[in-house]
Amino acid sequence: MVLHNLPLERFKVLDLTRVRSGPTAVKVLADWGADVIKIEMPPQPDQDDGYTGSRYSADFQNLHRNKRSITLNLKKEKGKQIFYHMVEQADVVVENFRPQVKFRLGIDFEKLKNVNPKLIMASISGFGQTGPYSERPGVDQIAQGMGGFMSVTGIPGQGPLRAGTAIADLTCGMNCATAILVALLQREVTNEGQWVHTSLLESQIALMDFQCARFLIENDVPVQAGNNHPKSIPTGVFPTSDGYINISAGGQNMWLRLCAGLEAELLTSVAEYKTAADRLKNRDALNEAIAGYTKTKTSQEWVDILNTNGVPCGPIYTVDQTFSDPQVQHLGIAWNMESPDLGEISVLGQPFSLSSAVASVRRHTPNIGEHTDEVLLEMGYKEEEISQLYKLEIL
Repeated sequence: MVLHNLPLERFKVLDLTRVRSGPTAVKVLADWGADVIKIEMPPQPDQDDGYTGSRYSADFQNLHRNKRSITLNLKKEKGKQIFYHMVEQADVVVENFRPQVKFRLGIDFEKLKNVNPKLIMASISGFGQTGPYSERPGVDQIAQGMGGFMSVTGIPGQGPLRAGTAIADLTCGMNCATAILVALLQREVTNEGQWVHTSLLESQIALMDFQCARFLIENDVPVQAGNNHPKSIPTGVFPTSDGYINISAGGQNMWLRLCAGLEAELLTSVAEYKTAADRLKNRDALNEAIAGYTKTKTSQEWVDILNTNGVPCGPIYTVDQTFSDPQVQHLGIAWNMESPDLGEISVLGQPFSLSSAVASVRRHTPNIGEHTDEVLLEMGYKEEEISQLYKLEIL
């Protein structure tokens, strides 16, 4: 398939990843044009990874578009030799095995850089490539707990709460993609490859950002605040006559705008609400007072009024409502994809745009080994050699 001036189309990526964090990283590269070859073990019964579901699940289809798939048994010496041959022609290898697995397979960075000194190898793990927890199995929810996120999420007194999506996996994947791109830029100067790696734990801690900064700089251990912002008041969820809305009105100017929009100027004269510090101290009473006003109109009426007044305010959608919103439709973040097995479906697109390149779905999510023959023929293998490799259970 011909690519059309996409910024990463000159790069070849070998994808050894599974589940979510690694595929998220590779998806960025694939969507922006990289030639991604997904390397999988030959078909086995019950290959569901326990998280993304079957190959035809929405999750798997969304994660693996724009890739070609080959099967290759890396546990056999001949399979490993074929992989080394692929590495010679590759720019990037991405893997998210437990740290020692790549060494047992003989595909660690030291081995691969001897094959191709310009190779960028990217590794994702649960807890880091070294250290006391490095060989532990790591998954998203464990990282959410250890990274502090669950301790600040949820209603006070109701116990820790996980996020409603795989935030550690997803941010780790995006961090890995960023690291790969940084390494590729450095390679343009040094003409040498390198090993980049991140972990679910590091990525989850980094995602905590200002909450971690509160502890590191001020020794302030953040706690659960429910739907309230821990510092900026009033910010939270408020009832309307037909549901709920989000309002964020931190800072004195925004507070005055909010009161004007609510026609609640009376609140500005209440001593307990005069300053930001006062409002933080008396947050619960203030939220209850604001709710008395917001209950008088519908969510849409308040969204219109408060946005006109320059107060950040918005509806609280279910996912179907999100994709029905005119602004979301205008942004075009849902991409259509024609699947030979599922027909026309939609997948989630990239959350950033470039002025001179447009990412899109160019390839459907492949069936396992769909491109094995195609890729090996490109590498110079003959059809009779490929047939023999199937017989030997290398492919």
